[in-house]
Amino acid sequence: MPPTDTEADGDDEQEPENTDEQGRTVREERTLSPMRRTIADRLQESYRNAVHVTASREVDAEALVRAADTADDRLDADVSIIDLVLCALSATLDEHPAFNATFEEGTHCLYEQHNVGVAVDIEAGLVTPVLRDVGSKSLGDIATERRELTESVRAGDYSMSDLRGGTVTVTNLGVLGVDSFTPVINPPEVAILGVNRIRERAERGDDGVEFRRRTNFDLSFDHRVVDGADAARFLDTLADEVTDAEAFVPDE
Repeated sequence: MPPTDTEADGDDEQEPENTDEQGRTVREERTLSPMRRTIADRLQESYRNAVHVTASREVDAEALVRAADTADDRLDADVSIIDLVLCALSATLDEHPAFNATFEEGTHCLYEQHNVGVAVDIEAGLVTPVLRDVGSKSLGDIATERRELTESVRAGDYSMSDLRGGTVTVTNLGVLGVDSFTPVINPPEVAILGVNRIRERAERGDDGVEFRRRTNFDLSFDHRVVDGADAARFLDTLADEVTDAEAFVPDE
């Protein structure tokens, strides 16, 4: 019996050109841009060459918020939370210099200057311009230079020299509402600090329940050269510096 019209139509029906062998419809195929490919290669290098471990610490952020408000009143610079975190990080690195370092060809190299890479999200990907010698700068200087550096990068007005020479990196997803994540070490550095959002938490106080602002810090480190106990002590010092953040604000 010859096939019906319906059967004949079915025999002639073909899969759409954008459907793969498993029947999935391909919405779009993207070729990595040169910058995205560089980022991909560096991240792959990081995971291939470093032993990544992340330690997290919840910290009271009340003093951090107060310090930011006070700094805005006292300084000409537009100070944000991340600027105070940079001050606290630098003070912490003074006590734990093994994290202000690189590890290449079997050598753990510790540095005097705190050259902090500050991750900046741009349309083409993520870049980390370096804010140099943070430990020698005042809070106002850090705020001004970080903002200028960030604006230059987002405007595309930067060179490769602006991205080199870092000794440690900070990445902030708190501005995007993230509570915790696992930062990827920027090779050949030894550590990267992840900063998360500030949120209110109910806590038991002397007079009942009270609400306090808290935040999380996520420290990824290369376990080849520093240990978990070292990271725990680092985060303990960082917590102390953050809870005393008003000390970074100059007197009137």
